[in-house]
Amino acid sequence: MILHQLIDYETLRLIWWLLLGVLLIGFAVMDGFDLGAATLLPFVAKNDLERRVVINSIGPTWEGNQVWLILGGGAIFAAWPPLYAVSFSGFYLAMFAILFALILRPVGFKYRSKRDSPAWRSRWDWALFIGGAVPALIFGVAVGNVLRGVPFHFNGDLRIFYDGTTLIELLNPFALLCGLVSVAMLVMHGAAWLCLKTAGPVADRARFYGSVAALATALLFLVGGVALWFGVDGYRITSSINPAGPSNPLSKVVVVASGAWFDNYGKYPLTIAAPILGLLSASAAFVFISGRREIAALLASSLSIAGIIATVGLAMFPFILPSSIDANSSLTVWDASSSHMTLFIMLVAAVIFVPIIIAYTSWVYRVMWGKVDEKAVQDEQGHAY
Repeated sequence: MILHQLIDYETLRLIWWLLLGVLLIGFAVMDGFDLGAATLLPFVAKNDLERRVVINSIGPTWEGNQVWLILGGGAIFAAWPPLYAVSFSGFYLAMFAILFALILRPVGFKYRSKRDSPAWRSRWDWALFIGGAVPALIFGVAVGNVLRGVPFHFNGDLRIFYDGTTLIELLNPFALLCGLVSVAMLVMHGAAWLCLKTAGPVADRARFYGSVAALATALLFLVGGVALWFGVDGYRITSSINPAGPSNPLSKVVVVASGAWFDNYGKYPLTIAAPILGLLSASAAFVFISGRREIAALLASSLSIAGIIATVGLAMFPFILPSSIDANSSLTVWDASSSHMTLFIMLVAAVIFVPIIIAYTSWVYRVMWGKVDEKAVQDEQGHAY
């Protein structure tokens, strides 16, 4: 028996859909507090030393957290080629804005303290703010546009055509609402991290902003659900589909219907656990941040992020990228994947390397454990940012 046939094609597709969700949640949780802390930088730190405390609370680990973004992009490229082609082409300008903002982060970290000039450092502080806030907003905007559908279609030869025009059309009201959910969610997470890693006035201000962000996350998430029900049509497959069939997005019939994104709650009642987790964990994060229970607050904000992202994935299943101009061209778990052999080889690689990444990351955080305060920054003048 050929080794890759030990796991059937349908199961491999489902496994990689789950793994993609895990990687996206991993990126949002691990890199999310970096983005949130950078977004909070101008507000929780009022002088140069306090800003250095914030920067050094994320400085030793932010680069390693980027591996989750690389893993997610690599998984999309190898496991879901049509998804990669459409999303990275259709969202090209949005991706460029994200990359530009992310590029500001390493430059800001490395160059901010090279000069003692207050103006020089202030400019890099705002660059770090942009590097945190812009990706947080645009990632959410992208999710909102995915839920609304993306303007692409396939021709008879399965060539992909993207019919969108400008970045402005991506900034529609529902997508901006999703962007605000993302910003509030990551600011909550970043504030929980700062409460854990800092002390004194910085932690006190982070506690205030984190409490506000946690409440905003819960409220905006609820508003987003209502807007999705009343203002955004979902997608529904009305024909038979072969979960183990060839990857041909045009082999199904899809209709656009009001409320279709809520179908899975009826088909799979356990999926209701995801939005409940997102909502209750954001509320718990508010309680824990306000109550100075730092580890519990960070755990609650992480669970809220996981619940919110899982809500989107579970509501859309089996869709991974619907088309707003040709519903039948929409990409699903069952018709947009790589070959059976490719998915199996990737799974073997993931089973080997993802645990190594998790183990190494855990070791790094253990080594870097402890609070960063003003004295620690001053004592490490030659090494601290």
